Amino acid sequence: MKLLTKSTLAVATCMSLVFSAGSFATENVENDIEKQSYSMGASIGNYLSSQIYNQTELGAQVDVQKVIDGVIDALKNEQKMSDEEVLTYLNERSELLNLLSSQKMKQIALESKQASEAYLAENKNKDGVTITESGLQYEVIKMGEGVKPKAEDVVTVKYKGTMVDGTVFDETTDPVRFALLTAIPGWEEGLRLMPEGSTFRFVIPSELAYGKDGAGDIPGDTALIFEVELVKSEKPSENAKGMGLSGMGMNGAMGSHGSH
Repeated sequence: MKLLTKSTLAVATCMSLVFSAGSFATENVENDIEKQSYSMGASIGNYLSSQIYNQTELGAQVDVQKVIDGVIDALKNEQKMSDEEVLTYLNERSELLNLLSSQKMKQIALESKQASEAYLAENKNKDGVTITESGLQYEVIKMGEGVKPKAEDVVTVKYKGTMVDGTVFDETTDPVRFALLTAIPGWEEGLRLMPEGSTFRFVIPSELAYGKDGAGDIPGDTALIFEVELVKSEKPSENAKGMGLSGMGMNGAMGSHGSH
């Protein structure tokens, strides 16, 4: 059994498929039945290829030829294992993948935590950076002249969110409007410092963002960086109650009571 690396997986999978199924591909795909049937096979092949790639990325070994043998035997109704045995081994595989995934996420979170702490330590010494009592770091890019929002207000913003390595994970194309109380603590605190019309840069420690659990593509213990323009602040109205984040992607600005 050979562990396939990222660079060899696609080639190995394709070559195995060619050698195993070459006898079925000698004729052109012409009529609708043939095209539909071929599409069924291609769909299954793409799914298996994706599964194999994802598993090897976690560090799990896959014998690609045996995967293909299993598919062909099942199609011929010549399966060499009982359904109960298949289910048992698939459950074992699932447990292994869950373990490997958990280990990988812990490693990613550890690396992210180290990078985030280093970035926060360096950024706090930059000219123009202010640190609040909670640990939020902010920098004024443009100071507006409007009112500052209160915790219960509804705000309209433009923003760009990045990781400390510069990776952009979220960005607006149009202004978005939401109740300030639905945002993560770093946003709620930071926006209340901004007069309407301001643009600030926030560096938000993980404990003011998503903490140890992370969210979506954001690992645990990750500091987040946002450049935010406060376009408008307004009092809540009947239309704003429970509005959450309608129309807002905000992977990195939502609190646990908002949508991700």
